[in-house]
Amino acid sequence: VKLNRESYLGKHLPAYDGRKSLYTAGPLPFVSKEFRITLIDDDDGSGMQRRECEFRVVIKLAARADLHHLGLFLQGKQADAPQEALQVLDIVLRELPTSRYCPVGRSFYSPYLGRKQSLGEGIESWRGFYQSIRPTQMGLSLNIDMSSTAFIEPLPVIDFVAQLLNRDVSSRPLSDADRVKIKKALRGVKVEVTHRGNMRRKYRISGLTSQATRELTFPVDERGTMKSVVEYFYETYGFVIQHTQWPCLQVGNQQRANYLPMEVCKIVEGQRYSKRLNERQITALLRVTCQRPQEREYDIIETVHQNAYHEDPHAKEFGIKISEKLASVEARILPAPWLKYHDTGREKNCLPQVGQWNMMNKKMVNGGTVNNWICINFSRQVQDSVALRFCYELSQMCYISGMAFTPEPVLPPISARPEQVEKVLKTRYHDAMTKLQTQGKELDLLIVILPDNNGSLYGDLKRICETDLGIVSQCCLTKHVFKMSKQYLANVALKINVKVGGRNTVLVDAISRRIPLVSDRPTIIFGADVTHPHPGED
Repeated sequence: VKLNRESYLGKHLPAYDGRKSLYTAGPLPFVSKEFRITLIDDDDGSGMQRRECEFRVVIKLAARADLHHLGLFLQGKQADAPQEALQVLDIVLRELPTSRYCPVGRSFYSPYLGRKQSLGEGIESWRGFYQSIRPTQMGLSLNIDMSSTAFIEPLPVIDFVAQLLNRDVSSRPLSDADRVKIKKALRGVKVEVTHRGNMRRKYRISGLTSQATRELTFPVDERGTMKSVVEYFYETYGFVIQHTQWPCLQVGNQQRANYLPMEVCKIVEGQRYSKRLNERQITALLRVTCQRPQEREYDIIETVHQNAYHEDPHAKEFGIKISEKLASVEARILPAPWLKYHDTGREKNCLPQVGQWNMMNKKMVNGGTVNNWICINFSRQVQDSVALRFCYELSQMCYISGMAFTPEPVLPPISARPEQVEKVLKTRYHDAMTKLQTQGKELDLLIVILPDNNGSLYGDLKRICETDLGIVSQCCLTKHVFKMSKQYLANVALKINVKVGGRNTVLVDAISRRIPLVSDRPTIIFGADVTHPHPGED
């Protein structure tokens, strides 16, 4: 575009979608044309001749995006939104931020859009923003929201590994489990070498050597003369490898392996972390992203100012003008309804404040009954005595909140391995029912203690309980079992009560019939979820 805009492109500034499509605000002076472009590698500081590559680029007219239908849609004269026209406008407004920031889906991130925050294990969060064009009742709207996602910290690989393993890596050799964890974390990550001065060549990690660096050799000529990696680095670069007991990084393809000691590699900045975050990292990321509405509004307005859409050459080219003010929408906040609790509690009625209330001094309006229950513990960290104490505290909280809850289980808590979930559930259920059926009783509740990172265990457990056994279950994570906070126990008690047929609260206006029952007249209930990720995002 830089080379040919004034000549062959008829002074048009195109917008490119990064794949196959190029859009212009008017017709180009040709229907089809081939360009040959020569690109030269960046100067890597080695003094060697830079590599040149010639590319053949063909531009030909494929279609015309019709904005007329978009105008009809916005006037209410057409039912369906013309997606192609909206997509073109989206691509035009993505051009500038794509060149400035790191694009991920429909969002853009940068280490300079807000303070970076470490999430642990060599991962950090970057701030950014989500952007998309949407047709609304007001016309075309630019939807912008703040966003955060995880990136790999641009650390020396040695420091990254130390964070990943959460220990001083020089103190003892790596175990097989350590090697597997490192290999899994680093495969596909791009690194640059630091032992050649300004020559910072970049490589993508393909694996980890099974041998230590001091044991690695490779052929240096066609006769098969072998040289060790340690000798090669000293003789060629004058670099003394310190961590010879560590494996090397493998870069390039497996057939022609290229070994790089970890201590000469640094992770390249701007690589998104696409693997699943652990519990601690998710908690840290949520802490960073959680904002009050006023703070979020301020950040959105600042983002619009920083993006300076009025100076965007692509927006100007296509005649797009963006207001720097937020759209004003008439709205009202519905008054909170009075909630009714049980008359035996100190507070019989409650008016939520700013959408919040708690169970202090209140009792469930209809407390459920749990006469017979058992506990299964799938967490290796939780001892049976801890599980029993947790269950007792939970039963007491259920009782205090207004339920009838027997403090003693039908059978003592049992510990089990997650891979035996189906066998253990069915065996324990059968044992409990054998004991209860002689007395003509049923099992009311199963309390389950899960590891914090439990993979598919939760889903398997719920499926078995609800489709095979027909039993109410309540799962609790290990971290909450150890903390045993009153607030957590109160929240779990509310969940259990509803599951066993109780009611936590009712609307005062419903009891006095000041509002009709939904069954009295045709009723539709709308739910609005404003916290889910944007399409294509995590």
